[in-house]
Amino acid sequence: MKIIYIFLFIFVFQSNAQIADFEAINFEKADKIALKYKDENLSNLPLLSYKLTSELTTDVERFRAIFKWVCSNVSNDYSMFRRNMRKRKQYKDDSLKLAEWNKKFKKIAFQKLVKKNRTVCTGYAYLIKQLANLADIECEIVNGYARTSTIEIASLYAPNHSWNAVKLNNKWYLCDPTWASGVPNPTSYRFQFQYNDGFFLADPKLFSVNHHPEDKKWFLLENKQPTFDMFLEAPVIYGNAYTYFRSHITPKTLDNTVKQHEKVTFSYQLKIPVEKDEVYLIVEKNEHENKVTPEFVAIENQKLTLKHTFKYRGYYDVHLYINDDLISSYSFKVEK
Repeated sequence: MKIIYIFLFIFVFQSNAQIADFEAINFEKADKIALKYKDENLSNLPLLSYKLTSELTTDVERFRAIFKWVCSNVSNDYSMFRRNMRKRKQYKDDSLKLAEWNKKFKKIAFQKLVKKNRTVCTGYAYLIKQLANLADIECEIVNGYARTSTIEIASLYAPNHSWNAVKLNNKWYLCDPTWASGVPNPTSYRFQFQYNDGFFLADPKLFSVNHHPEDKKWFLLENKQPTFDMFLEAPVIYGNAYTYFRSHITPKTLDNTVKQHEKVTFSYQLKIPVEKDEVYLIVEKNEHENKVTPEFVAIENQKLTLKHTFKYRGYYDVHLYINDDLISSYSFKVEK
C-alpha cells in the first residue's frame, strides 16, 4: 500500500511540473550567458551547446541558457509559415503530395535556420532538442495542434505546431520556444523579438487550453485530459495569460449563449498577485466597444473571479485585460 501511495504521489507531482518547482533558482547567470553569446551562429551546435552550458551547475539553468538563446536569436519566418499552410491546404486530400511537400519543407526550414537564423516552429523545437541533448539533457519534440486568435478552426485538419518537453530532475516539463520568442508586428507582420517567459516550463493546465499534442502523454495532466472538441471550443488566450495565470477555469468555451440579465462568471487561478482595480473588460457590440469594470471582482486563495451581466440582447465579444495587457477573449449570444 505504501509503495502504491508513493507511486501516485510521484505521478501527480510529475504531472504538475512547472516553473514554480524552481522558485529557488536564480536564472540571472544563465540569461547573461545567453546574451554573451548572442552573435554565435549555428554552424557548430556542439560548440554552441558547450558555450551556453559549461559554466552552469544545474540542468534547469543549462536548459534555461539554451532556451533563452534560441528565443533571442532565432526569428519566426511568417512568410515561410504561410507558404507551408497554403501548400498543406492544397494537398490535404492527396496524401502522397502532402508527404512529398512535408519532406521538402523540412529541408527548406532547416536550411533557413542554419543560414539565416530564421525558421518556423519545427525548426525551433528541433534546435532546442539538439542543443539540450548535446548538454546531456533529455528533451523531445512534441507535435500537435495549436490555436491563436488568427488561426481558423477549419484549418486544424492536421497538426500545425511543434513544441518541446524537457526532463529536469526526473520530471517532464513543457515549453514553447516559438511563442516565447516574439510576435508579428501588427501592421507589417514582420517578426519582432519579444521574449515571453511564460512559455518556459509552462503550467500544463494553462498550456492545454491552446496546445493539443498528438501523443496524449504530453499533456502532463493527472486529471481528465481535454478532448479535441474541447480544445477547438476553448476560449482564445493570449501570451499575456501565461504571465498572470496558472490555469483558466471559466468560461470553458469561446462561444457562449446566456440569458439577458444573467450573471456570467469568469474565473482563473493566478500565478502572480493582481490588484482588483487592474482588472477590466472590453465589451464589443456592433463595432462599438466599451471599457467595463466588472460588477464583482474577488481574489481569494490566488483565484480571480469576476462577474458581468449583459443587460441587452445581442452578440458581444468580450476581452479580459489586466494592467492593460490583453489576456483572453470570448463571444456571447444574449437571448431574452
